[in-house]
Amino acid sequence: MTYFNYPEYFKYLSEIEKKHAPEKLFMEGDSSLLTDGRRVSVVGSRRLSDDGFKRTEIITKALVERNITVVSGLAEGVDTAAHNAAINFGGRTIAVLGTPLDKAYPAKNKDLLELIKEKHLAISQFPENYPSQKKNFPMRNRTMALISDATIIIEASEKSGTRHQGWEALRLGRLVLLMQNVAEDSSLTWPKEMIRYGAQVLKREDYLDILDDIPSFTAGASVEITY
Repeated sequence: MTYFNYPEYFKYLSEIEKKHAPEKLFMEGDSSLLTDGRRVSVVGSRRLSDDGFKRTEIITKALVERNITVVSGLAEGVDTAAHNAAINFGGRTIAVLGTPLDKAYPAKNKDLLELIKEKHLAISQFPENYPSQKKNFPMRNRTMALISDATIIIEASEKSGTRHQGWEALRLGRLVLLMQNVAEDSSLTWPKEMIRYGAQVLKREDYLDILDDIPSFTAGASVEITY
């Protein structure tokens, strides 16, 4: 396991980004995934519908084809589907944990976490033996937003924790992309508000063009790792 002082990691971080960055990140795997190319978070509900699973695979495949690293949080539902799709389509993935690196959550994703550590990259802002608490996961979402050039929300409920990442990404000046099914869901209030603050809608007819044009907010990173 290695760690680095995060505010010193991205030399270009703005003051607001430094304010919201964790002091340290612990990692196992290929650290170049935090410096090379673009990264996009694919996130959403833990209770993933069949249509949501298909959308996750379609979006992840398109990102892999554009050599974009897929970031997610190893949770059930969209996160697990996104990590697996990135791996299965021959892409790269980063798991950002709400637990220490030696603890998979959910426990059934232990093998997936070990594979990501071996072939890709797992990171956490929580040291070993750090207690599992609900507040860890919004903190994790903030870090995911920070290391990603864009966040794509596949599907989420009115009270989904996914909202936290969307708002953090907007606060940090990152691109937020909502699947059309989310944006047009009349039972949800937060997508309309996010759109007013700059989130974009991914529609079937133009999503590939939008993915092509994702800017690199995190370009130019350099890392000094402490062992």
